[in-house]
Amino acid sequence: MGKYVNDAKELLLHVGGKENIAAVSHCITRMRFVLNDPSKADVAKIDAMKVVKGTFTQSGQFQVIIGNTVSDFYNDFVAVAGVEGVSKEEVKSAAKQNQNVIQRIFTALAEIFAPIIPAIIVGGLILGFRNCIDSLYLFENGTKTLCDISVFWAGIDHFLWLIGEAVFHMLPVGICWSVTKKMGTTQMLGIVLGLTLVSGQLLNAYGVAGATEIPQWNFGFFQVDMIGYQAQVIPAILAAFTLVYLEKFFRKITPSVISMIVVPFMSLVLSVVAAHFVLGPIGWKIGSVISSVVYAGISGQFKIVFAAIFGFFYAPLVITGLHHMSNAIDLQLIADFGGTMLWPMIALSNIAQGSAVAGMAFLQKNDAEAQEVNVPSMISCYLGVTEPAMFGVNLKHSYPFICAMIGSACAAVISVATNSTATAIGVGGLPGILSIMPQYMLTFAIAMVVAVVVPFVLTVIVGKKKMAK
Repeated sequence: MGKYVNDAKELLLHVGGKENIAAVSHCITRMRFVLNDPSKADVAKIDAMKVVKGTFTQSGQFQVIIGNTVSDFYNDFVAVAGVEGVSKEEVKSAAKQNQNVIQRIFTALAEIFAPIIPAIIVGGLILGFRNCIDSLYLFENGTKTLCDISVFWAGIDHFLWLIGEAVFHMLPVGICWSVTKKMGTTQMLGIVLGLTLVSGQLLNAYGVAGATEIPQWNFGFFQVDMIGYQAQVIPAILAAFTLVYLEKFFRKITPSVISMIVVPFMSLVLSVVAAHFVLGPIGWKIGSVISSVVYAGISGQFKIVFAAIFGFFYAPLVITGLHHMSNAIDLQLIADFGGTMLWPMIALSNIAQGSAVAGMAFLQKNDAEAQEVNVPSMISCYLGVTEPAMFGVNLKHSYPFICAMIGSACAAVISVATNSTATAIGVGGLPGILSIMPQYMLTFAIAMVVAVVVPFVLTVIVGKKKMAK
């Protein structure tokens, strides 16, 4: 038993006792519960505990923010409660009992993208760095870039594209692998399927629009276009789920003595056929329609209204988990239009939430206990991780969250009005400027200043009035 025994006993009581816990695990900063009856959890009393930095419910899980000492707290909790801890994957599986169909779809989408997000962020940072050295005309009276005047930096720029291409052009490989991993089928088959979507034998997806002639497979009585799906999201997801269910079907009906041969052969061949003959073209069309609609909203006649609404409501979407759809839309926008104006607004929303916490830190500068939560949450938010700030501070006091939403909307309007575009998804905070196209870095920097100043000032003004009552 450790130093959190008494706190663990209190938390156990407030979540409804041992009998109300279907599963429990922890991540870096949070306890993750799946409760048999979520209504039995006394959220007010849990939030009032000194050891608790905040609570929220997402994807069917009741999550309690403890902080960096969560592993020690978790060990004391499972000992006191007499429950057996499980893995995060098992918790996610158990949590589905508390989700409706829509929530399950978005949870599945989130779980597909979660393992590949680190690679996407790295790719975004690399493309951002390449923007700085090969597209910013800072030398010789603004006529040349660093790459133009330096063989070394030109070589670095060329070399780094090796990684950038692997991340974004070969994205379907990662998606197919992630789907098979999530669904518990053969991951190597997912990788192979993904490779067939981006094979060098095919016409690169980026060359389709300008191609005078598209190569075809000729089967005599019908032909199929040999088109690659580089950077395409929906075709990869459709193909991967087809592979998953084909493998499960053949594994179920095939005698075990020949299963090793029949299952992978039939599953992979049929899924590749389906991907290139049917699913790929359909998925491409669906993705293009979605990205065209979003692009029309961002760049059309009412783009300011679109920006204000998106900037204001993005943070509440995070609470519901629906924000995970933005990853797929951003990647589709990048594939179709060479950049995205959606992701910059997301980065600005994250900054705004961190700035509202900065406002709370100013208001509570003499409260050492509050600062233990405020300062780390603010730093984390400015680096793109919003949960500690949103759930540990802003939602807890309500008005900072609203002030951040207002600041986010103001910054989003500036970003979209000036057509600020990102070349890739990057770190969703202050470092996000590295992913912005060079010609828009100044305007995005102005939007960032607004995302910092407006939430901070509003939070301080509203906070002082509330504290004066």
